[in-house]
Amino acid sequence: MNEVEKDTSQEGKRSIVMPHKGGNRMMYVVVAIAVVAIIIVAAFATGILSTGSKESVTLTGAGATFPMPLILKWADEYYNTTDGGVKVNYGGGGSGAGITQIEEMQVDFAGTDAPLSAADSSTYGLVHIPETLGAVVVAFNLPDVSGLKLDGDTTAKIFMKNITTWNDPAIAELNPGVSLPDESIATVVRSDSSGTTFVFTGYLAIVSSEFDELYGQGKTVAWPDGTLAQSGNSGVAQAVQGTSYSVGYIELAYALENDISFAQMENHDGEFVTASLETTAAAAAAAVPILPAGDGDWSGVHVLDAPGVDSYPIVTFTYILIYKELYNEDTKMNKTAAEALLDFLWWAVHDDGQAFASPLQYAPLPDAVVELNEETLRSITYEGEPLID
Repeated sequence: MNEVEKDTSQEGKRSIVMPHKGGNRMMYVVVAIAVVAIIIVAAFATGILSTGSKESVTLTGAGATFPMPLILKWADEYYNTTDGGVKVNYGGGGSGAGITQIEEMQVDFAGTDAPLSAADSSTYGLVHIPETLGAVVVAFNLPDVSGLKLDGDTTAKIFMKNITTWNDPAIAELNPGVSLPDESIATVVRSDSSGTTFVFTGYLAIVSSEFDELYGQGKTVAWPDGTLAQSGNSGVAQAVQGTSYSVGYIELAYALENDISFAQMENHDGEFVTASLETTAAAAAAAVPILPAGDGDWSGVHVLDAPGVDSYPIVTFTYILIYKELYNEDTKMNKTAAEALLDFLWWAVHDDGQAFASPLQYAPLPDAVVELNEETLRSITYEGEPLID
């Protein structure tokens, strides 16, 4: 508050207690109240009002729906941890939307399951911070069928529409003794630019040369005619749940939350494995020793079709993207907000934040990945100066 504001407010206080004739006293009271109101509004607008000893900060993110349940949980818990001092808003929208928004400086951070190309990471000065690990499952809705086994090649043929009925010999051979219906398969996919699609199609491209040649890996794919497209993991989950004889790909947490059945998948070692925290962690263990630095090239990083008898084959890291240099004259981020962002991410990737991963069916980060994230966060600067010692 500047000196003019102090003098005005003091005059206002005197006017309340000093006797005045006529309407002057009421006028002074009104003026005093107005001045106080203006000061309060200005304080809120500039972030001066604080909880405790720190300024109130709102951080904005968007992107992947894959980790969205965990990020929203973090936002609630961190808000409470800071006594309301730091509010984190995360809007989802898909990995592609999140990448676009962070590159256009519309958000403070982005979530993505699809790592950036080396060129994009370098061009925009963005770093990758692995936040958690999750599994993509092949969810299905088959009345009177509770268990299903699939391998990669058969799954690829289903989504390519080369297999169109549930009692096809290829599916029946994988499921001896299961009464499969003579019903058409309704395939459900993502309509938005999606990291989950990137992960799922990456897996199919590894296990099926035909899929790789015709479709390949991507955040969006030109699926065959007759495919039902929905937005977000939640949209696919709802469509599978509401459509008999359907199949779709969703993050494990969405399947469990909505009580949707999902297939056991044959892994790299020929074992049929159920997606779980343990089988997700087993798959990730093979990838950890070969991870790049946070500002390095993550474009080739994946945890798909990993070796090991206990490894689930469709596993991915999901990432937070932020700028390595947080000061930019085109953005509104001040140093206080930059510090709050790094404090939040440090909290999220360590035990306090990772404790919320397992209850939501995400695998906590291995220690080696936490150490890598520490190095990355220490490298982040504001006007060239590191924000973390």
